[in-house]
Amino acid sequence: MSQADSGERWVFGYGSLMWRPGFPFLERQHATLHGRRRAFCIYSVHHRGTYERPGLVLGLAPGGAVRGKAYRVAQAEWPATYDYLREREQPTETYYESSTSLRLADGRRVEALTFLSDVKHPQWAGVLSLERQCELIAGATGLSGRNVDYVRDLVEHLRAEGLRDRAMDRLLAMVETREAAT
Repeated sequence: MSQADSGERWVFGYGSLMWRPGFPFLERQHATLHGRRRAFCIYSVHHRGTYERPGLVLGLAPGGAVRGKAYRVAQAEWPATYDYLREREQPTETYYESSTSLRLADGRRVEALTFLSDVKHPQWAGVLSLERQCELIAGATGLSGRNVDYVRDLVEHLRAEGLRDRAMDRLLAMVETREAAT
């Protein structure tokens, strides 16, 4: 039986959805998405910053590849899961929904709902140096808390999953140093 026949859906997480999905799922697998990379490329004016003092959150920028988590959701749970994801991921419509092809750790290929960065949206920050990312993240706070905590959660959870991202490690160290100095 194919994925379409079963009515089950997949969701791809590359940031906080990896460690805090917030919806019921039948299966969770390591997954790789080609053609996109994890990046702090979205100005956050809601969850980790404000309009007056934006922070940065993750997006999937064009290029590269990213490892994350894929969640298989039962057909009966899909409407509620989809509504939850729209509310969580789209407070300012900075992403667009896409069905992307993922390779699961067990070798299967699946199509998954993925929120991709909208490079035409006003909150698109683009490619920023680590120094500029640090300036924006240090001291920023939004409805979901301090921006540095988001970076720390990401780094810790990537490490726990056996994924190492040296740029994210370095960014976290830079932000913590900057915040300690103020």
